[in-house]
Amino acid sequence: MMSPLDFLGDLLNPDLRFLPKALAVAVMSSVVCGVVGCHVVLRGMAFIGDAVAHAVFPGLAIAFVVSGNLIVGGIVSGVLTAVLIAVFSQGGRLREDSVIGVFFVAAFALGVVIISRAPGYAGSLQQFLFGSLAGVPDRDLVVIGAVGLLVLAVLLVVHHPLVTVSLDREMARALGLPVFVYDLVLYVLVTLAVVISVQTIGNVLVLALLVAPAATARLLTDRLVVMMVVSPVIGAVSALVGIYVSWTWDLPVGGTIVLVLAAAFLVAWLVAPRHGLLARSGRLPAADDERAVLVTSAVQ
Repeated sequence: MMSPLDFLGDLLNPDLRFLPKALAVAVMSSVVCGVVGCHVVLRGMAFIGDAVAHAVFPGLAIAFVVSGNLIVGGIVSGVLTAVLIAVFSQGGRLREDSVIGVFFVAAFALGVVIISRAPGYAGSLQQFLFGSLAGVPDRDLVVIGAVGLLVLAVLLVVHHPLVTVSLDREMARALGLPVFVYDLVLYVLVTLAVVISVQTIGNVLVLALLVAPAATARLLTDRLVVMMVVSPVIGAVSALVGIYVSWTWDLPVGGTIVLVLAAAFLVAWLVAPRHGLLARSGRLPAADDERAVLVTSAVQ
């Protein structure tokens, strides 16, 4: 196995310029997804993450076919689908997961049809679905960094009301919060986090980057603020380890990062100080107690 020093040497090798770019994008994406994913996990809406990951695919496909910017294409497609999901979910006639199911399947199918019209589409489709170390152009680095900072800044501004909506929608309405607006904000932020991650980790596997670090952090702490710090750290370290293992053993980068994330989750599930399997005796804390702790930590 390649030593860490050898890997560092490859990172500094000018003939392998794609490697540090891939590492930078993977770490930036992991940090952003780690923070956004806390809201996804708190709200129990992992399905929306999967839906958005599929919803960006038509935009990626169109941008690829016309030689446009993949990030811009993905953002436009994902935001449009997120808005449609938010609007159609407000009527109450259909559950949110039903609306999401219709839109994400249709969006993904549209993306497959569009990209099938491009020359050499099979290789391109594999890159979009499963990620690629060499798939990040130089011009996208700045865009990814700017979008990532924008997502984190918006989350900082709307943190308290967004947490209130995520934990108790009826209380949020009683407090006069515009629930629909915050639903829309969260969908758009998830879309942006997915778009900046998909080129490295792939469309199919990006959901893991949203959910696994936050779920792992949730096992390690009951405090929301701590969870939002621990989650991106877990994601970033897993991305670094995943790319190192992938490069060393010539493995698919997206799948390797996801396996590292899964391993981290399993370790936390076993040895977490309060909620780990080894620490539990009798029964888990009541769900209402955990929710109360989260609400209390959110308003502090």
